[in-house]
Amino acid sequence: MVLADLGRKIRNAIGKLGQATIINEDELNAMLKEVCMALIEADVHIRLVKQLQDNVRKAMNFEEMTGGVNKRRVIQRAVFNELLKLVDPHVEEFKPKKGKPNVIMFVGLQGSGKTTTCTKMAYYYQRKGWKTCLICADTFRAGAFDQLKQNATKARIPFYGSYSEIDPVKIAYEGVEKFKKEGFEIVIVDTSGRHKQEASLFEEMLQVSNAVQPDNVVFVMDASIGQACEAQAKAFSQTVDVGSVIITKLDSHAKGGGALSAVAVTKSPVIFIGTGEHIDDFEIFKPKSFVQKLLGMGDIEGLVDMVKDIGIEDSVELANRLKHGQFTLRDMYEQFQNIMKMGPLSQIMVRLERLLN
Repeated sequence: MVLADLGRKIRNAIGKLGQATIINEDELNAMLKEVCMALIEADVHIRLVKQLQDNVRKAMNFEEMTGGVNKRRVIQRAVFNELLKLVDPHVEEFKPKKGKPNVIMFVGLQGSGKTTTCTKMAYYYQRKGWKTCLICADTFRAGAFDQLKQNATKARIPFYGSYSEIDPVKIAYEGVEKFKKEGFEIVIVDTSGRHKQEASLFEEMLQVSNAVQPDNVVFVMDASIGQACEAQAKAFSQTVDVGSVIITKLDSHAKGGGALSAVAVTKSPVIFIGTGEHIDDFEIFKPKSFVQKLLGMGDIEGLVDMVKDIGIEDSVELANRLKHGQFTLRDMYEQFQNIMKMGPLSQIMVRLERLLN
């Protein structure tokens, strides 16, 4: 599970309240101290940690609580609500519209996994029945077009780019126009990785944005860079209108809190998280489910979504046949096909474990 160490420390801190004979302000302060230390160690910004601490204290009024109130549960709910505020800016996320071109432009630091993430998103929508494509407007990094070409070919996704043209604005514009004419619904534009100190690259990013007029600008954020995420996120959001965030490498780094706290700067919702190197290691980010898993509360909603992906909810006819003891080899084959759509069996088991733990 992503940020497993952080989740374990927070659960342990709250769990100690259950061992206390009397839950009072001293016990609350001791618990909050452990929770805050865990968040700081995960690189969540100190300002946001202090805010969380103050808000939980305000939510708890021991003098007004009656004897029958489960104080541990009230504290857990207060911590849950504050962690939710940390990852949910309460901004409606961009939803692509079927039957029309949706231009999605990717921006981010070099090395954040942007090109790989472009392919993952294109593949995700392709599996959902959308007509998707990729455009490489990264002329700054050597081998960028080769990487996108290789990824797209493997996933059987149409792509556009150039070995000879050095103007990313022209490549992006021509690619978008080409795929619009061909009726593509998800048009993803991969741009050069850049740093907030590189003014020329930021100007280039703005020019590409003006040329293709994206419906959504996605900022790809690397969880491993810690609190530096916040300054970078601010620089990008001040240049282009960042509408969504994707966090990568959350599976392999304990300092993912820096990326989560940077969400507050962009005021843009996290839409996906990258949980591995494979094309299937890509999950929809749901703030409530994320915090529930972090606190060990389980994730029923995620489990329902997983069932929907398999297609079990549509198998009313199959359920009726099973009731009457009728199950053919054809039925077995169809169920195996549904499961294989979700990827290798080992990955399905990992996803199931994340949802239940």
